[in-house]
Amino acid sequence: MKVREVLRAHFQPINIAYMALFTALAFAVSFLEFPVFPAANFLKLDFANVFFMIEGFIFGPVEAVVSIGIKELLCLTKTGTGGVGELANFLMSTAYILVPSVVYRFKKGKWWVALYLGIACLVQIGVCLLVNRYINFPVFGPFLGMDGVELFRDLWPFVLYLNIIKSVSVSLIVFLIYKPLSRVIRMTAEKVRRKRA
Repeated sequence: MKVREVLRAHFQPINIAYMALFTALAFAVSFLEFPVFPAANFLKLDFANVFFMIEGFIFGPVEAVVSIGIKELLCLTKTGTGGVGELANFLMSTAYILVPSVVYRFKKGKWWVALYLGIACLVQIGVCLLVNRYINFPVFGPFLGMDGVELFRDLWPFVLYLNIIKSVSVSLIVFLIYKPLSRVIRMTAEKVRRKRA
């Protein structure tokens, strides 16, 4: 019974509609990714996590993680990584949104959000280093004719710098737009729920 109630709470029609919207926007933005460092042009920056973080703040971590998973499944249609890159992105995106979207349920406010986003940056940076060290580089290193561990040893500063740039820039965008956007979405969602009641 509890499982059914949880599913009903998280997968109401309005929630599903917004999950589809955020997933579609994140998927569209994934086509706009671009390299930052010429020396490691396979490390690319994109802003899909903006949508997932906002979704996490408004609806919660369940909806955001489901959207991340669906977006990565959609990315399989255009991937050249055989699903490995998508798995890595899923882990890193989930790591980024999880803490803020959970603790935001208990303590809200602009400066709390700033703190949560700062924590999210640190968590994502740490997880990205682990994911690249133990998943991406070991898998893709041989395709470049190099040992993955050695390749990571040479390029880890670029991985670090890229994820600092990515997490901080995404967090700044979220910090600037989440509040006005959340008001509009919550008002719309509430109107829909009243009509259905």
